[in-house]
Amino acid sequence: MPNLLFYKKGLWLCVCLLAAVCSAAQQRDSITYRELSGVEVVEKARPSVLREGAPVQWLGQATFRSLGLQSLSEAVKRFSGVTVKDYGGIGGLKTVSVRSLGAQHTAVSYDGVTVTDAQSGQVDIGRFTLDNIETVSLSVGQGGNIFQTARMYASAGALSITTQTPRFDGKDYRLEGQMKAGSFGMLNPSLRVGRKLGKPYAASLHADWLRADGQYPYTFTNGDIVTREKRKNSDVRSFRTELNLFAGWGRRGDLRLKGYWFDSRRGLPGSVILYNDYHRERLRNRNGFVQGVYENRFGSRLTFKAQGKFDYSRVRYQDFHSKYPDGQQTDVYTQREYYASAALLYAPGGNLFFSVAEDAFVNTLSATIPKCLYPERFTSLTALAAQYRDSRLTATASLLGTFIAEAVETGEAAADRKRLSPAASVSYRVLSGQNLRIRASCQHIFRVPTFNDLYYNRIGNKDLDPEKATQYNLGLTWGGTFPAVGLDYLSLTVDGYYNRVDDKIVALPTLFVWKMMNMGKVEIRGIDANLSARFALPAGMFLQAGGSYAWQEAVDKTDRDSKIYGHQLPYTPAHTATASVSWENPWVNVSWLATAVGRRYSLPQNMEANLMKGYVEQQLSFGRTIAFKQSSLRLQAEAVNLGNVTYDVIRYYPMPGRSFRGSIHYIF
Repeated sequence: MPNLLFYKKGLWLCVCLLAAVCSAAQQRDSITYRELSGVEVVEKARPSVLREGAPVQWLGQATFRSLGLQSLSEAVKRFSGVTVKDYGGIGGLKTVSVRSLGAQHTAVSYDGVTVTDAQSGQVDIGRFTLDNIETVSLSVGQGGNIFQTARMYASAGALSITTQTPRFDGKDYRLEGQMKAGSFGMLNPSLRVGRKLGKPYAASLHADWLRADGQYPYTFTNGDIVTREKRKNSDVRSFRTELNLFAGWGRRGDLRLKGYWFDSRRGLPGSVILYNDYHRERLRNRNGFVQGVYENRFGSRLTFKAQGKFDYSRVRYQDFHSKYPDGQQTDVYTQREYYASAALLYAPGGNLFFSVAEDAFVNTLSATIPKCLYPERFTSLTALAAQYRDSRLTATASLLGTFIAEAVETGEAAADRKRLSPAASVSYRVLSGQNLRIRASCQHIFRVPTFNDLYYNRIGNKDLDPEKATQYNLGLTWGGTFPAVGLDYLSLTVDGYYNRVDDKIVALPTLFVWKMMNMGKVEIRGIDANLSARFALPAGMFLQAGGSYAWQEAVDKTDRDSKIYGHQLPYTPAHTATASVSWENPWVNVSWLATAVGRRYSLPQNMEANLMKGYVEQQLSFGRTIAFKQSSLRLQAEAVNLGNVTYDVIRYYPMPGRSFRGSIHYIF
């Protein structure tokens, strides 16, 4: 405990130093001070995904609209190599796994600051609304951006979410209102307001409310028994709000402050069991955080970035049943995180770039369950990176140093941990006159056991080692245009990869209870392919098409004598694919998209009883934007699961059949 207190004092010292730097940057210098004419935020530039040394996939707001995507999970499913676990319904838990490494190996950042859950290690992306998102990107391994927090180096994959900034178009304000409605009692109004606050400042506010009863019909099959049922205890009520403040001080830097609050109440419908539809479990999530990002450029060679965040999360689980003494059981889990980061980017000249980033954060967990140890964790991350970049070659190397100290109020804490994690990537343009590139990357990374892995009542094991993951990637990228035939652009990426996970944390039975153990070894091989094209048609029309394909072989390599040795991991399909076509025209824009998922197994043993059949889900969308003098109105309608396909993402958690949605979006 004394060591942890010392580290916490060090963290607060870092926060104070960052605040001092920001304060000093705001002081007016009579020589370098330059008055800004105003703050005008423009649309973010699309990153060059073809020249990156590691795979990067990207979607923007225009794609969200054209394809009729209404949730973040729907957008993420368009990426190849990604598995989104969905427990069904509007309010169901949704987590992201990249190339079968597990959701704990995927970092999720929100406007550059990482979102975490130290208790489970999994981030529920269902708590973020697509209505307030400008872009979403997915990178695997060592990406090309070396000017980022050390925390972003510490995961095998990173899902980066960037929210919208207000575009005023010559006005002092911007107002957006939207109303969505759909099947199963879904109603979702939202409001976003942007306002200039004098020359160097601007602010935006987003708020939305969602309700749905979630009582969708489904078909239940058990052997020869086929019945038509309706999902119960699947309702959701949620409120979400976000306040942003932007400041552009010119040579004194830029500052963005964000406050976020999310409150949801939902039922947990549970798994479908024959002759038992009793489900009374309830879950309430309350999550709020405040974060700030400050960036300043000192001359042409040095750029500084500082971040700070406080995160609060409270989860209340309730189960109502006669088996409990008082007729109910209530468990409350509370997490807090204190986070600070500082990064420097140095460009000595030519094509070389160097960066250093230091992150420090403290995570705490308290719970009302018996024998809670009240764990605390201090983490220090230091990342060093170098990059060479010219018109043909991009080469990046990084080294991450990790130090972790654990403490508990009662009992014995896990041991401290120290580790170095290297990564490298290279992208080379084969021919100077063609945009054909070959790329390769490798990364050694690990994920720390979660609080649940280490300390959960009777199951936790404080002696767990981190999971080690090594990943290699080799790929080709190509992009070009053919104006003579009306092809605005055509891009293709193909990547082959090999991943190995050692010391995988799994639950194994001991003499009386299950325990978390380092017993797993997994080998993962796969291919990801992505294709996108845009055609210019007569009369101002456009046709946009895209597709992705992923093949994965993720097999257990733990014990040769085991029944599951060489078997595919649960919920890992060998084949997945997506396809989309959008037709933009002066009348009504039409888009069609499809997701195909091959067969997979619900348990580690690949046998007929555990087999889950593949499925193809389709969606059809219609949209029309009507422009006025100073405003616009967009009407959208979608038919989801057009073929009314019966399928489960997680076994015994049936997904909805055919459903319909509509929305009205007004911008002033």
